[in-house]
Amino acid sequence: MAEATPKKPPDWKHITEPIHDAESLKQESINANHDHLITEIETSDGPLGTTLRAVYEGKELSKFRIRLDDKIRNHDREIERMCNFHYQGFIDSIRELLTVRQDAAKLKDEVQQVDQHLQESCVPLMTKGEELVKCRRIQGNIATAVESLNLCLPVLEMYRKLQEQMTSRRFYPALKTLEQLEHTYLPRVNSHWFAQTMADDIPKQRESIKEASMSDLKDFLENIRKHSGKIGEVAMLHAAEQNNMDPAIVKATRKKIKKRRAPPPPNPFTGEVDAPPPPVIQDEEDEIEDSAELSAQDLIDFSPVYRCLHIYSVLGDRERFETYYRKQRWKQARLSLQPPSNMVMSIKDHTSGQQQTEHESLDSFKRYFHDIVGFFVVEDHILNTTQGLVNRAYIDELWEMAVSKLAASLRTNTVQCKDTSMLLDVKNLIILFCHTLRGYGFSVGHVLELLLEMRDQYNDVLTRQWVDIFNEIFSEDNYTPIYVESIEEYTAIVTQFPIQDENLERLSLRLSISQNGESFPKRFPFSQFVPDVYNQVKAYINACLKYSADLHLSHTEIDDMIRKSTNLLLTRTLGSCLSSLIKKPSLTLLQLIQISINMNYLEKSCLYLEEYISSITGAQNDSVHMARLHGTTMFKDAKSDAEEHIYKQLNLKIDEFMDLASYDWLLPEAKGHASGYVIDLVAFLQSTFMSFTNLPDIYLHLLEKVAKTACMSACKHIANSLKEFLLDNEIRQLTMGSLQQFNLDLIQCEQFAASEPIPGANDGNLLLAFAGIRQLLDLFLNWDWSLYLADYGQTNSKYVRVQPQVALSLLEKLHNADKKKNTIFGSLNKKERDKKKLLDTVLKQLRGLVNGSTQQIQG
Repeated sequence: MAEATPKKPPDWKHITEPIHDAESLKQESINANHDHLITEIETSDGPLGTTLRAVYEGKELSKFRIRLDDKIRNHDREIERMCNFHYQGFIDSIRELLTVRQDAAKLKDEVQQVDQHLQESCVPLMTKGEELVKCRRIQGNIATAVESLNLCLPVLEMYRKLQEQMTSRRFYPALKTLEQLEHTYLPRVNSHWFAQTMADDIPKQRESIKEASMSDLKDFLENIRKHSGKIGEVAMLHAAEQNNMDPAIVKATRKKIKKRRAPPPPNPFTGEVDAPPPPVIQDEEDEIEDSAELSAQDLIDFSPVYRCLHIYSVLGDRERFETYYRKQRWKQARLSLQPPSNMVMSIKDHTSGQQQTEHESLDSFKRYFHDIVGFFVVEDHILNTTQGLVNRAYIDELWEMAVSKLAASLRTNTVQCKDTSMLLDVKNLIILFCHTLRGYGFSVGHVLELLLEMRDQYNDVLTRQWVDIFNEIFSEDNYTPIYVESIEEYTAIVTQFPIQDENLERLSLRLSISQNGESFPKRFPFSQFVPDVYNQVKAYINACLKYSADLHLSHTEIDDMIRKSTNLLLTRTLGSCLSSLIKKPSLTLLQLIQISINMNYLEKSCLYLEEYISSITGAQNDSVHMARLHGTTMFKDAKSDAEEHIYKQLNLKIDEFMDLASYDWLLPEAKGHASGYVIDLVAFLQSTFMSFTNLPDIYLHLLEKVAKTACMSACKHIANSLKEFLLDNEIRQLTMGSLQQFNLDLIQCEQFAASEPIPGANDGNLLLAFAGIRQLLDLFLNWDWSLYLADYGQTNSKYVRVQPQVALSLLEKLHNADKKKNTIFGSLNKKERDKKKLLDTVLKQLRGLVNGSTQQIQG
């Protein structure tokens, strides 16, 4: 077996040596690691978790245990060797300890004796010590209590002070006290239970202060609402003095009242309240005079507003306060702008009862303006004395609302006014209102525009008043010329009314030469209503000028305004009154003639009215843009209207005579004289027109044209009436005898026309009025049908005014009468048969002319 085993090659030795070295190194590394871990276990004072984890996580745990056991055996051997080395010394030490034990027991006995003796001797000391500790503890507690009281007393004192301030309603100091209490004093005593109670009560106290200050503000707002009128009146009195206006414009009628004064406020330091003063009976007018030198801040205590504003600002709720204040003041503004119920201006007469209504209405207007002015004076003061409570934008918005409501209220209440003096007083109030608020920085342009609107209302009221004045003048006038019996009466008339008449100027010259009154009595051509109307127009102009005062208008604007108003008065008011006067059926012919004469002088007076307007307004009378008075045209129209009514009145009188006519159209022959109604009519016309000729010379040049026209109108009306008699459709038959009688009546009228009833009227024009009826009668009476038919259509025909229709109608009536006659008398003689034949031929030819002219007209 030994021989069979091959031998190792000689070079393997070199291969196995490095292998043995690697294993030895690995073993040495493991041993070194185990030694390190064991060293850590031996030397470590802390936890061994990390070391043990490293041991158990290693792969050589068994080798570590072997290594650890070797280490333990090494230590045991060293301990054994050390014990063997020190054994003798240990024995010696034991022997010494036995000796010391005896000494220690003896010492212990001695110590126990000393301790017992000490315990017995310290008992009184311990008792005193315990008493001292107890006293020290009490003393410490007292010191702590004193210290706590020293900290708490200021807090309690501040809280007491707070309660007193709240009781005395001194809220602003109370608010400061709350601030100090919360931030300075309470933090020092946070450990005490009452500190939290006080801290919880502080928000409630702040709310109480806010509510109390708000209550004061509400009282202030109510108070300011009551006293706004007085503030406004005082402000308007100051404005009246500054603008040189009558202070009586502002003052309203007041009564004596029993006035109770408000109790005085509490003393801010002591909190005590004085006894209230007794009631005082005082006249409010005296009170206003006493306070006239005071301002708004003197009349009203604004401290509640400032105090409440500051309190809410400090409490961080200023915005809420501003909103509430503005909202309440806005409501009060609406109340102030609401007109009182007794501000009624429908005053119709001047009885005592109505006068009382007028005064009450004016006082209502004054109080209305006082309230508005007082409201805005207060707001202006608030604006200037507070920072941001109200701003200019808010004031402007409030003012715009006030102006719109004020304008609407004034329009509504003044439109019912029937009294000009009331309107003037209201106008002056508005002007003073504007002066007052302009002084406080408010824009019053729209309010002044309202005055221009009220001017039209004022002029309308004036116009309605002057309607009654003019009608009264017309009703009281006697429509006869003015007679003067002395130079004084003459001068009085000339002074009242400017007269521009040559005859009157000559009369005035004679009066100035002869002062002994030999030329009297004299008479003016016009009646009393001429100077009365002239003076009333001037009074109207002066009344219009009153309204223009203090409106800051230029002379030209005032002049233009007055001229327009005067034109309306003349053309509408006076023209309408004159038209109604002229149309009165009760006016006689002479009265209408007098009215026509009056219109001539009133027409000339318009130039003097224009000069008067220019003199009182200061405007230039020759200005290009100046409006002219339209009275001249109106008076001309009134004169024409009066003349037309003269003619109508005369014609109506003629119709009365014509209604008395009673013709027998079957009369066989004429009576030989004119009818009675014609004779009476001619007599009436002669007496009427004789009254024209008997007027003084100063009338003749005024009435000549009127008289001639009236005479011509009368003649034409008579001619037409006579012609209507002949052409009446109810008349079916007539005879030549009735035509002859009718001819006698016409001759009577022609004789009147030819007798020159009006001087200078003998030109044949009056006879021309009867030319048509004359040619018609001549045609039938002369039976000149051949000439009529031969010359028909020629301008130089003898019967050029006779129409075929008229001739045919009249001829048929004659023919009808002849037919009746033939039936009565039976057979006709040859002459009658020839006449009938001729009549039939003429009728046939006339019908041909009528039909031919009709066809020509239709073509």
